[in-house]
Amino acid sequence: MTVRVLVADDQALIRAGLVALFTAAPGLEVVGEAADGAEAVVLAAGASPDVILMDIRMPVLDGIAATREILAAAGEDPPKVVVLTTFDLDEYVYSALAGGASGFLLKDTPPDRIIAAVHTIAGGDVLLAPRITQRLIEAHAQRYRSAVVGELGGLTARETEVLRLVGNGLSNGQIAQRLVLSEATVKTHVKRVMGKLGLSSRAQAVVVAYETGLIVAAGGG
Repeated sequence: MTVRVLVADDQALIRAGLVALFTAAPGLEVVGEAADGAEAVVLAAGASPDVILMDIRMPVLDGIAATREILAAAGEDPPKVVVLTTFDLDEYVYSALAGGASGFLLKDTPPDRIIAAVHTIAGGDVLLAPRITQRLIEAHAQRYRSAVVGELGGLTARETEVLRLVGNGLSNGQIAQRLVLSEATVKTHVKRVMGKLGLSSRAQAVVVAYETGLIVAAGGG
């Protein structure tokens, strides 16, 4: 399977480097490159990428707003958005994850790891370094009470437990072992949770688990 990739970054040198990297990598195809968020929205609609590498700080439309627009317009099969950032504890990264991005990469990540990350995301897995992500979410979750707090009441007890385990960083296989369920059943529960809460990525589910208090951040009482 060839993974279709869109690169969005306002720095021409970084953008050109990523395009060259992906063009040379087996199994990847660059379907577009954007210099700002507005251009990324247009290209995403026309090129149907599987994965978008999205810079956060761009002119015209920033990466957070662009991510939200792209995912809102994508329907049932949205692209996976990976945020590119210089800082691993950037409030903007938190906002991007809350907005539906599937993960984030630091711009100084080695090329081979960037390529591996694209394949990981395309395969349906999340791209979250647990230690960094937990620190990031704990730093900001208490400042943003989620609009879906009341909607957790619409989840079944099992779905709520699955969301809590997703929030703790467990994979579907690990959740299946913990709850003594088949992995297919867990996948169904996760899909139902995300549908009921209007979530577009597993990373977004992690954020919601913290924001709603389902998981209490360390030191949060």
